[in-house]
Order: sequence, then structure tokens, then C-alpha cells
Amino acid sequence: MRRLLLLAAMLAAVGPASAEEPKTLKLEQTIPLTGKPGRFDHLALDAKGKRLFVANLSNDSLDIVDLKAGKVVKQLTGQKKAQGVAFAPALNRIYQGNGTDGVCNVFDGSTFKLLHSLKLPDADNVRFDATSGLVYVGHAEAMLTAFDAKTYAVKYEIKLPGAPESFQIDAGRKRMYVNCLKPGTVAVIDLEKHEVIAKYPLTKADANYPLALDIEGKRVFVGCRKPAKVVILDADTGKEVSNADIPADIDDLFYDAKRKRLYASCGEGTLAVLQDKGSGKFKIVENIPTRKLARTCLFDAGTDRLFVILPRTDDKTPPELRIYRSQD
Repeated sequence: MRRLLLLAAMLAAVGPASAEEPKTLKLEQTIPLTGKPGRFDHLALDAKGKRLFVANLSNDSLDIVDLKAGKVVKQLTGQKKAQGVAFAPALNRIYQGNGTDGVCNVFDGSTFKLLHSLKLPDADNVRFDATSGLVYVGHAEAMLTAFDAKTYAVKYEIKLPGAPESFQIDAGRKRMYVNCLKPGTVAVIDLEKHEVIAKYPLTKADANYPLALDIEGKRVFVGCRKPAKVVILDADTGKEVSNADIPADIDDLFYDAKRKRLYASCGEGTLAVLQDKGSGKFKIVENIPTRKLARTCLFDAGTDRLFVILPRTDDKTPPELRIYRSQD
């Protein structure tokens, strides 16, 4: 009897198998955030300064998180429908796309003073290309605008085959891949000519929002909502190589080249980890519970860290930032 009681106590201490920590990701830090109930949008990292810039969409603010101190140190309010954000380390400038205001705001990374405001209707995703010194902003009217990160001079305006969502840059090949909606298409842009040189139509799924690149393997990963899938394309030909089912309401997708994994943040309340199983096929190996509307994340390959935002969904549960480290 004593042995049975001892065994029961040991099992209780360990807890059920469902409570085990994820095998692919280790939770390293949880940082409390502030703001109204509702969605957050995209993130950008200042790796050297150990800061995370968070588009707090429902709160109409750009939040600056000190990762070392583990807290929000500044909220830049009045950013109506804060969506995309990018950071230029050499210039120490933050670029914030706001949908309702229809602007891309530029802030000094130290003083947070507003340096410039570029009018762009329904400004959304923002990317900084360090090789060219250009900032790219996707916005309404099916357009992508590129401006000089230092002088703010508009250099290029690229007409797209549909409304732009996520886009990623392959700097080595001077290519950009852009998700366009209605119909679901990936547009390929030549970054020397700054024009669309190819259109890859999607046939396996639609509502293509996030996009990630395997630069070495020349693959494009497209996160879709209708139905919920990741569609994998050959980056050179646009051929749909394979696809994988995922949880609903995806909005961010990142590729971990070191481990040949995909991290998909899905608004139904799941962070899905997909593993390359060979022959171009990916399969979910772990579903990590998050929270409803937890649709956005950011993976930093330099530190093997994944930043995941869990929004406020009621008056009792505050929003938080979870920081995971990828496990081999």
C-alpha cells in the first residue's frame, strides 16, 4: 500500500502528459503587455538593442518592449490601426504602417520622435531591405511603394495583380515574393527593375495572408485560410509542390532553415509547428495552445527565438508576449 501511495504522489507531481512542455520550443520568458481587448498585428526586432516593436492594432499604439528588462517601456499612441512595422538598425529608425490613418510613420529609435509621415492609403505590411536601403510598404489600390529609408524619397511604385498582404525579400537573388488577394496569387518582383516578372496562381487554397521563404531550397511557403493550409511553391517556377493542413486563421508564418521547420501562428488559438518530412512534404509535429486571436509572431534565426503575442480577449486576462527558444 505504501508503495502504491508513493507512486501516486510521484505521478501527481509530474502531472499529466498533456501538461508537458513543447518538445520543439522551450518557453524562456513571458512579458506582460498592456492594451485594449482585441488583436495585435506584426512585430519587428532590434536584435542589438534587445527591443521588440509591436503593432498593437486594437490599442492604436506602437509598443516598445525592452526584452532585457522584461517590460513595455514606451507606447506611441495615436497609431490608428497599427499593422506593419520594420526597423533599420544602422539608422536606428522605426517604420510603422497604419491602416486607418493611411500613413507610414517614421520614428527615431532613441527619442521616438516622429521624423516623417508618408501618405499611403491603408498602409499595412512594412519591410526594410538593408542591401538597398529601401523601405517597402504594401497598401491599398493594389500597390507596393518603396522609399529611401534615410531621405524618405519615394523611389518606386509597383502595381500588383491584387491587394497585397505579406511579402518577403530574397536579397541575394534580388527577388521579392508578394501575396496578393482576389484571386490568390504570389507576385514575383525583380528588385533591379522593380516590376512584376511572374504571377504564381494558387489552386489548392485561397485567402493567402502570410508568406515565408526557404532561400537555400528555393521554396515559397504560403499560409492560407480557405481552406486552412500551407501551400509550398517552387520559387523559380511557381509549381505547387505540396501542401499541409493547419489550424484556422493563420496570419504569420516563419521558416526555421536550421531545423527545416515552419512556425504558423493561427488565430483559433494554436501555434503549429510543421516539420519537413522530405520530398517537399511538411507535417504538423506539434500544436502548442496559445489564445484566441493569437495570430502574429516573429522568428529570429540569429538567436533561435520565436516571439508570440497573446492578445487580451476579456477584462480578466491581460495580453502577454511569450518568447520561445527552438529546440533541436
